[in-house]
Amino acid sequence: MDIQFRKGTVENLDDCVKAMENSTMCTSYFPSEESRKKAVMEGIDRGTLYVVLCNGECAGFAYFILEGAFHAYHYLHLIAIKEEYRGKGIGKKLLEFIEDILFKTKDKIFLLVGDYNSGAKIFYEKLGYQYIGTIPSLYRKGIDEYLMMKLCKEGNIMQH
Repeated sequence: MDIQFRKGTVENLDDCVKAMENSTMCTSYFPSEESRKKAVMEGIDRGTLYVVLCNGECAGFAYFILEGAFHAYHYLHLIAIKEEYRGKGIGKKLLEFIEDILFKTKDKIFLLVGDYNSGAKIFYEKLGYQYIGTIPSLYRKGIDEYLMMKLCKEGNIMQH
């Protein structure tokens, strides 16, 4: 399978919205198509949303916010893979691509995982993210968020 990454554009909007569908993240935080479109467009407008293409088709995206964690460190805001591409290692490759970008300027990346999403927490832990703590009812009452962080391996940062 030919896998490529590129900055997302408005032409990718529908595919990115589709990638969010049929996931627990979507039903918990983005129940309407309008809310999904708004989230994707925010990343496109910021210029920090990247899509993963599999054999030329958009299979998903990742959206990060530079210095979005504590106004000091990069924050992975959203990552989503279309249902038919899940479980094939594409999300891992996309995350590694994003980490390569982000670790060029900072030595830490942060993200949040909803307590309902144990599979995502395990996925991130396997890729070197550490559980830092729990933030109760941060975005939605009754859903706690796991704060996770990954440290850059020594010597990989190009600048600070």
